[in-house]
Amino acid sequence: MFKFVLIAGLVLSTAFTARAEEIDPVRIVDAATGDWDGDGRADLALLVAPEDSASDDQTGLYIYLRDSDHELLRLSLSAPNKIWGSTSADGVFGQEPSLKPAGKSVAIHSQNSAIGRDRWDQTLTVAYRNKQFVVAGYTYNHYDTLDPNAGGTCDYNALTGKLQKNGKDIKAEPRVIPITQWNDDTGQAVCGQ
Repeated sequence: MFKFVLIAGLVLSTAFTARAEEIDPVRIVDAATGDWDGDGRADLALLVAPEDSASDDQTGLYIYLRDSDHELLRLSLSAPNKIWGSTSADGVFGQEPSLKPAGKSVAIHSQNSAIGRDRWDQTLTVAYRNKQFVVAGYTYNHYDTLDPNAGGTCDYNALTGKLQKNGKDIKAEPRVIPITQWNDDTGQAVCGQ
């Protein structure tokens, strides 16, 4: 009986794990290639819309690295519900997330340049360090469409601690923040927003 329960548990565990890693191709909204781990071979980053279109507009980030023994991509990072943005074909223009290679890092851009008086854009730079994907940088710009004096900029290099707010250098501590632990509130706290 114990063997049956153990085998059934392993089968169910494997089924749930496999399901969690499946990505429906129609949900892929952006992709970028680059050498994220510095091994000289092309890797892949994907932004994937949430399964439920009625969810809170949090897009998933998935990063694949080349297998060291084969020329095959292997899932290295799974961060569902990580990046804010509209991914619906009927969605609002000016709220789409995107990504692009930035050297050995990947830059993830999100924005609200369409709705309300508070407009903003941010870029989250993710780098591969010590066998994990961490936030290397965070850039945030915001403005008010009705008040030209209400707005600002923030650029934070998390790895060095260099922080520039509204063009002025401010002392900050370097931090190693795995992307899986990041949320926009973390960036807002660093920038004092």
